[in-house]
Amino acid sequence: MDHDAGNIADFAANLRFLCERQGSISTVCRKIGLNRQQFNKYLSGLHLPSPQNMSLIANFFGVSVSILFSPAFEFRTLVEGNFFQVMEKLRESPEVTKFIETAIIGAKSDGNDLVGVYDRYQYSSIYKGSILRSAYCIYRNNDFHQHYYIERFPSYDAPDKIDYVFKYYGFVFPVAGRVFSVDFERIQRNELTFGVFAPVQRSSKKFMFGITSGIAATMFRQPYSTKVALHYRGPGLIGREQLASLTVLNAKDPSIPREALQFLGDGSDMIQIM
Repeated sequence: MDHDAGNIADFAANLRFLCERQGSISTVCRKIGLNRQQFNKYLSGLHLPSPQNMSLIANFFGVSVSILFSPAFEFRTLVEGNFFQVMEKLRESPEVTKFIETAIIGAKSDGNDLVGVYDRYQYSSIYKGSILRSAYCIYRNNDFHQHYYIERFPSYDAPDKIDYVFKYYGFVFPVAGRVFSVDFERIQRNELTFGVFAPVQRSSKKFMFGITSGIAATMFRQPYSTKVALHYRGPGLIGREQLASLTVLNAKDPSIPREALQFLGDGSDMIQIM
């Protein structure tokens, strides 16, 4: 795999960030089994690890090699959400291991065409009658497809200010031409959501249409089920450009793709249990 200077700098920055969270560099080197002097060259961006050492580093931190070369800003978005540590605990649980053996490993070569950043549209459960645009990302991490997405809700009284931010992290399972997802909300730490989607190609545009359901442990957000449209925007992870577009929109807003509006309808079929 070829990497330019920017990729190498991002790798070094991401490796430093991961090591800072571990404490001592010496401890990290000892646990991985790498020479400290050589490891310092990786941290400074002077050298890249050999393929064997790269695999050792990626396995130690529980990420894929490709994720280590992500832009530093995007990489921090995942790590600061404590995402990798939580995913690693889920992977090690007997229940998830059994599920992986039956549902994921057999299809682990599928779904590479799903990877990338999407605009996510659904009728809001907080702002009645309005459409929430969030940023959704699917990426590959070793044998897994994982995802995260971010929602922002502006204030009723001051639309230029953000009242609520929700961040979800989870797994994606491409099975038999459908995409299944399960995720949890990190900030409030009290909500699970589940989704199933069908990839659809409309002329030059790529969408996934489906349904999601969720339930929170607070009275503020009731259990719900609603349609969701995902509009593919490009490769990579969520960046500043995508974050800047997150908001709640009037259903007639011209920035919403016509195909997404046709699928979502008027929102009257959204189910919310009071």
